[in-house]
Amino acid sequence: MSIFDIFKRKKKEKDNVIPISSSYSSATTTTTSPNTTFENLPPSKRRSSNKSSNNDKRIDQSKLVFHCQLAHGSPTGLMSGFGNLKELYQKIADCFEIPASTILYCTLNTHKVDMDKLLSGQINLDDFIFAHVKGQAKEIEVIKSEPSLGLTIADNGAGCAFVKRIVEGSTMHRLKNLVKIGDHIEKINDKSIVGVRHFEVANVLKNIPVGSKIKIRLIEPNSFGFHIEPANRGRKSGDVKSGTKTLRFKADGKASIEDVDDTMIKAIDRINGLLEKFMGINDSDLAQQIWDLAQNKKNPSEFATAIDNSEIGTFNFSDEFIFDLWATIDDIKQGRIKQEKIKEEEEEEEEEEDFQNERL
Repeated sequence: MSIFDIFKRKKKEKDNVIPISSSYSSATTTTTSPNTTFENLPPSKRRSSNKSSNNDKRIDQSKLVFHCQLAHGSPTGLMSGFGNLKELYQKIADCFEIPASTILYCTLNTHKVDMDKLLSGQINLDDFIFAHVKGQAKEIEVIKSEPSLGLTIADNGAGCAFVKRIVEGSTMHRLKNLVKIGDHIEKINDKSIVGVRHFEVANVLKNIPVGSKIKIRLIEPNSFGFHIEPANRGRKSGDVKSGTKTLRFKADGKASIEDVDDTMIKAIDRINGLLEKFMGINDSDLAQQIWDLAQNKKNPSEFATAIDNSEIGTFNFSDEFIFDLWATIDDIKQGRIKQEKIKEEEEEEEEEEDFQNERL
């Protein structure tokens, strides 16, 4: 029986699930397909741009609707009314009738396991969500031949740690056919780490003595089934559904609609680089909190005090790490990173010209 036959034999989908072949056909139907335009929406689903507030933070997040599929293939669901990742996972679980605990993470605008497209602290208002769920389990045994295994670990904010990067040339890189980016780390030496934060998982691996044998149970994301690429949805580019706006999840559990901040995105990327170097983790939410704490701080001392007095203080960052964080953040705020990038690009162009001249 084909996967399409399975879907045909299922009961009729709920209102917030769109069958693959469905389209808006009557006034009583409230579902929409990925290519539904503003004009085709039923009146109850329309969001007039004329009613948009000049203050984006006042927009009711419950009125925002995001398209979502399971990454391994599914009908399209509509997600709304969530203010953080845990709430989103539950919305996805309810929509597709799966346990929320099976959701590993979500990517944006691609069904592939692409860690550069990982949904973390914010989502653009025209992004398409793909939920990756648990698939095949596997166990590996490896001898820890050096202090670091070469893994960068992240988590989904709901107790699921997974491999975000693998350092080239490392112990785990030599097992790249078995250990893959996106794999969920479920157990280490037969001890469950479900519900354990990424930095704690990294510490467990770090504290295992060199020369010891390690048994790791991994679960890879489900890749079975089919996939239908989302069509261009052709939405009107009003204030609410502009690609220059983003729904940002905050540490206090609230969400707000803000302009896309290129400086903040650059800062989060740089801070994540330091988190990987010092802690072996990658966490855009944590990086964003660090960036927020640095705002309006005049020197490293004020920044360190702000960290100590926040929930981030439980990480017990070393003075060296805090100083490196401040130096990076200050470079970004002063625009020095941008200047360095322009200089690097100019040097690359000069090298390319020299190479072309040599060939001539």
